[in-house]
Amino acid sequence: MSTVASSTPEIIRIEGLEAWYGESHILHGVDISVRQGEVVTLLGRNGAGRTTLLRSIMGLVGARKGSIQIHGKESIKLATHQVARLGVGYCPEERGIFSSLSTFENLMLPPQLKGMPKGMSVDEIYGMFSNLQERANSPGTRLSGGEQQMLAVARILRTGANILLLDEISEGLAPVIVQKLATMILDLKKRGMTIVLVEQNFRFAAPLADRFYVMEHGQIVQNFTQSELPEKMEMLHTFLGV
Repeated sequence: MSTVASSTPEIIRIEGLEAWYGESHILHGVDISVRQGEVVTLLGRNGAGRTTLLRSIMGLVGARKGSIQIHGKESIKLATHQVARLGVGYCPEERGIFSSLSTFENLMLPPQLKGMPKGMSVDEIYGMFSNLQERANSPGTRLSGGEQQMLAVARILRTGANILLLDEISEGLAPVIVQKLATMILDLKKRGMTIVLVEQNFRFAAPLADRFYVMEHGQIVQNFTQSELPEKMEMLHTFLGV
């Protein structure tokens, strides 16, 4: 996989990020950057702070301190809906599919983002996720786990968001579906999307990423590029057991 050039604009820049849930201090001075068109994977054990980092970008934690710049705009004090308007789409681990709505109604639920390039059309989405067209009239929660995951991502793509925060999208899914999701990520990368991926499934995440950050106890302990991956495997085995 080709690595995004260092001259490519930074889309996300996080410096000195601290985050809390109530009294629990989860993130301790996190620094990361993500360039336009990159796939960046956050690696770490459960509880390392990776999901909290995604939620912090969206303003979904109790308190934040530090700096989060998106497209060069400081967003640390913005509400979640204001962060979304900067073109950020968050796909949480629980997916958030509404049982009372059909697949098509779930897909059409979020509005197009004002001031952003137009999102993918329904026809484009069906071209990428043919299952969603076949199941358009089914209740959203009657879809298989893989189809629900596709719907959760497709719903974001329709809004015009160009930064995707994807949390454990391969978890619990059959290998054939996981492979479809890998193909989807590579397709979105070709379209210029910027993707931050939290993944426990190292075999799924490893071939997709341009760069990796390893988290431990709410801090970044390593970061490296795809080309450096082979020499980092011993370290990853120590941190992650891969």
